[in-house]
Amino acid sequence: MTGASGDLGGRVVRELAARGMMPRLIVRDPMSAPRLHGADVAVAAYEDSEAMAKALDGIGTLLLVSGPEHPDRITLHRRAIEGARMAGVERIVYTSFMGAAPNSTFPYAREHSATELAIREAGISLTSMRNSLYADMAPRFVRADAVIRAPAGHGRVAWVARADVARLAAVLLIEPGHEGQVYDVTGPRAIDLHETARILTKATRRAITYHAETLEEARESRAGHPEWLIEGWIGSFLMLGTGEASVTSHTIEHLTGQRPMTLAEFLAAEPSSIAHLTSGRSQTDQS
Repeated sequence: MTGASGDLGGRVVRELAARGMMPRLIVRDPMSAPRLHGADVAVAAYEDSEAMAKALDGIGTLLLVSGPEHPDRITLHRRAIEGARMAGVERIVYTSFMGAAPNSTFPYAREHSATELAIREAGISLTSMRNSLYADMAPRFVRADAVIRAPAGHGRVAWVARADVARLAAVLLIEPGHEGQVYDVTGPRAIDLHETARILTKATRRAITYHAETLEEARESRAGHPEWLIEGWIGSFLMLGTGEASVTSHTIEHLTGQRPMTLAEFLAAEPSSIAHLTSGRSQTDQS
């Protein structure tokens, strides 16, 4: 699996270890790999197809965690997929995104669609996890003035916790029958950002509100960042307004036997996610 040094990847590693499975961890920096007894660590970067092929030698199933935001992320993904093809990988479980399609409002969802296509074109069986926005990120949308500002209108999103996504990923990796499947992966309820703000208010005991930005306000408030990043941020909220993120699914409960957490339940289970808000500090939004 890739992405083992990240939040989601680290959770997947722990889920697999709890089931007595230890995947090969492919990382850029071996010092960043989870410290688990008996872990098999290989070093490779997505952009280096040959290194990826070497790291994946003898591997049948790969968890490909999508790379970080990048102006040409799809090229990095294609090179990683080429490494998997060279190594003879038979199946890739890929962390895609809700509504992945060539005409998606969200630029990154278009990238995920292109990655899914690249996997299929490489002759590798695809199991796609089309994840909703992570509940873990909701507190990060709150700005220093305790306002969520976004051009999302009254659109809804079924926030999903990384912990629940990791449980599902472990099942998809080790249980048979998921070859060629595409799964929508969401929390149990789709809510708008007004309700998101109310839930955050209750959890943090701070008066957090939501302001529905116009496109002009959204662009102005993010001025100074690279254009590709601005388009990604804004697109992540515009897709709420179009309804592309309002889907809810029973995938997690059906395949893991456990209902995913609501946003409120997640905040209670992982109070560290709101520590920057309860201590009086905030961060600018990212998606």
